[in-house]
Amino acid sequence: MTLRVTDFPDDFTWGVATAAYQIEGAVDEDGRGASIWDTFSHAPGATANGDTGDVAADHYHRYREDVSLIDHLGVDAYRFSVAWSRVIPGGVGSVNQEGLDFYRRLCDELNAIGVKPYITLYHWDLPQALQDRGGWLNPEVVGWFSDYAALIHRELGGMVESIATFNEPWCSAFLGHSAGEHAPGLEDPGQSYVAAHHLMLAHHAAMAAMREGPDGPDLGIVLNLIPAWPASDDEADRVAAEGVDAVNNKIFLDAVFRGTYPDLIAGYHEKLGVGGEIDADRLARLVEPIDFLGVNYYNINRFAHKVGASLPSWPGVDDVEIVTPPGHLTEMGWGVEPHGLRWMLERTFDEYGPIPILVTENGAAYPDEPDVDGAVHDADRREYIRSHIGAVHDAMENGVDVRGYFVWSLLDNFEWAKGYSKRFGIVRVDYDTMERTVKESGHWYRAFLGDE
Repeated sequence: MTLRVTDFPDDFTWGVATAAYQIEGAVDEDGRGASIWDTFSHAPGATANGDTGDVAADHYHRYREDVSLIDHLGVDAYRFSVAWSRVIPGGVGSVNQEGLDFYRRLCDELNAIGVKPYITLYHWDLPQALQDRGGWLNPEVVGWFSDYAALIHRELGGMVESIATFNEPWCSAFLGHSAGEHAPGLEDPGQSYVAAHHLMLAHHAAMAAMREGPDGPDLGIVLNLIPAWPASDDEADRVAAEGVDAVNNKIFLDAVFRGTYPDLIAGYHEKLGVGGEIDADRLARLVEPIDFLGVNYYNINRFAHKVGASLPSWPGVDDVEIVTPPGHLTEMGWGVEPHGLRWMLERTFDEYGPIPILVTENGAAYPDEPDVDGAVHDADRREYIRSHIGAVHDAMENGVDVRGYFVWSLLDNFEWAKGYSKRFGIVRVDYDTMERTVKESGHWYRAFLGDE
């Protein structure tokens, strides 16, 4: 059966997504302060080809053109992040009105065409001024972030459909503080758990601060939930995968929904010598309910037991290695496995629900290039999106309360440590001219939404 948009509820939300540092550029314009990604991307060897987000997709200057593209695609919603350092250059203190006004104009443009803005407060770009004071390792960051959240809720809340506190806190904590692959580029396994703890405290404190303001948008958080499956039926592989699942998924799901950490995580705290820095009682006291959960999904990870293997992205999990899946891979080296999305949606809803869920990111990187006529034929990406929309529908048929689906990404952009070497967009960006070209996948998405 060919799936059609009419097979989804009339109020199901269809969207596209981006993030501030990946597309905005204009890093030193109109009062914006430096972020940790400005610092990190300029460090020698930190990113592919020494790429930075200084210009990115130049969205700051071209946002009206990009809103027109969003309108052309026929989506209901646009998910984007606010750059903390554009609004509060020092992270705390004086508000930069020019930065705030940029997001006001963006919301105005979106609302004028009937596209709902979905805001993420933090997509990995901590103000450098706060990193200089310890960043996510400083307990004061909880108050810094909740004050910022209250400001955005007060100033923009009446213009947007929802506000998510964090995007993928796992990446901020573990890629940024243990693996050293993301800003701020630290490699301290124990302290990555301290960062994760402060991120969770800050999430709940921000939820409480925003709820003290006027009624407004739905409030939630976005987690990258990656199925962690054993590479074989061997018991050692099962134990290895269970450990990774705790670090990648359950640490944040339990903290968000229950105000607790899994026993495995508490064990890793002690093993890595940071148990005394993790105030579990405070987490339990601060816990606030959420209105929705955002789920980012790209692939399944499979793990095998291997003596002596070490994965800095999952500190504390010993003797485990990631196994490349068979079959077709995206340019990121990830498998194309839509059944993993259905499985994760169902597991999350069954274990932590009932809760409204948005699939806030889903997409794939492929090395697509324009043909001689300038068209971009990205059939692999088109099929990836089509099959994962099917997985969402399957999960809904099985009772999961999924309310929306957002393609990652609207535009080709700065793909963090991968620089500009990976393209996720359904709209191609020529980084020399900044010309935008809707790819075949974008034309397919438009036709699907128009039920053509």
